[in-house]
Amino acid sequence: MIPTGKRLKQFLVGFLITAACCNLYFLLAAFIENDKWKANESITIGKVLYGFWWIFNSVLFEELIFRGALLYIAIRKIGTIKAVLLSAILFGVFHWVNLGIWGNLVPMIYIFVLTFIWGIMFALAFAWTQSLYLPFGLHFGWNLFNILVYSSGPLGKQLLTLVETKDHDEMNLGWSIFLLIIQVLLAPALLYFSRKRI
Repeated sequence: MIPTGKRLKQFLVGFLITAACCNLYFLLAAFIENDKWKANESITIGKVLYGFWWIFNSVLFEELIFRGALLYIAIRKIGTIKAVLLSAILFGVFHWVNLGIWGNLVPMIYIFVLTFIWGIMFALAFAWTQSLYLPFGLHFGWNLFNILVYSSGPLGKQLLTLVETKDHDEMNLGWSIFLLIIQVLLAPALLYFSRKRI
C-alpha cells in the first residue's frame, strides 16, 4: 500500500492504457455512428469534483474487495490461476447486482463478458506486481473517462454529452463487434505486451 516510485509508475501506466483505450473507443464509436459530442453547459466544478470522488471511491472499494482481499487470500489458498479466475467471476457477478440487471439474460451475458475479461486483467496486474497500484490505475482510467468525461454511467450527464441526431441509424453488427473488441480486448493486450516494463 505504501507509494513508491515503482508503484506510482505502475498506477500511471495502467491509467494511461485504459484512458487511451476509452477515448479511442468513444472516438471510433462517434466516427462510425456519425455522433457528435458537446460540452455540458450545466456542469459545475462541484459536480465534477463529486464525480471524481465518487469514481475514486467506487474503484477503490472494488479493488480492495476483489484484488486487495479476495485475490490476495485466494492466491495463497488455491494458487494464482484459480484465484485469478475466481476473482474475475465474482467481479462479473458483482456487476450484475451493482448495475441492477439481475434476471435480464442478454445484459447479464454482455456485462459478464466485459467485467470477467477486465477482472482477469486486473487480477493478473495484481499477481504480477503484488500491488494494487496497477489494477487501480487500469480500473480508474477507464471509469474516470467513461463516466466523468463521456457521461456513460450512473452519474448522468457529466463533462460531455451526446448530441441527439434524427437521422441516427442502427450500427451494423460488424461495427458493433469491432467496437466490443476494442472495448474488451485492447487494454488487456496493451497491458500484456507492456508487463515486462512495469
